[in-house]
Amino acid sequence: MQKPLSEKFVKQSIIKWLFRNGWGRNLEVGELRDQGVDIRVKNNKVSRFFLIETKGEGKTRQVNESTFVHSLGQIITRMKTGGTTRYYYGLGLPELSAKIAIRRVPWQVAKKLLLYIFAVSRDEKVKQYSWQDLKKFQ
Repeated sequence: MQKPLSEKFVKQSIIKWLFRNGWGRNLEVGELRDQGVDIRVKNNKVSRFFLIETKGEGKTRQVNESTFVHSLGQIITRMKTGGTTRYYYGLGLPELSAKIAIRRVPWQVAKKLLLYIFAVSRDEKVKQYSWQDLKKFQ
């Protein structure tokens, strides 16, 4: 049996993906015990921020399900309203938990909240799922 993916691995994989995809200014990374989101980063060209909550992989499907629900609650409680800056939100999860999120987060909710799912594989590949992608799967 393979070792579960750690939250640190998921976070580092997503940070690398963000830098390759135009998100790198004002990067702030929270540590495991810090308050607030795990990744806060500004777009390189426009005044938009990504706030991303990350989680590691559990040893069972039930733990992965619980991890997804916990991360969803955390990102929702950190959402900002008002102001002129546009915020995008993300759940950074190992592939197994991301599959649960893709199935369970209604695409209409993802669209309204500007919520994205980031699925991280063992080889550090990151796939970003938008509300349009969720709609195709649901």
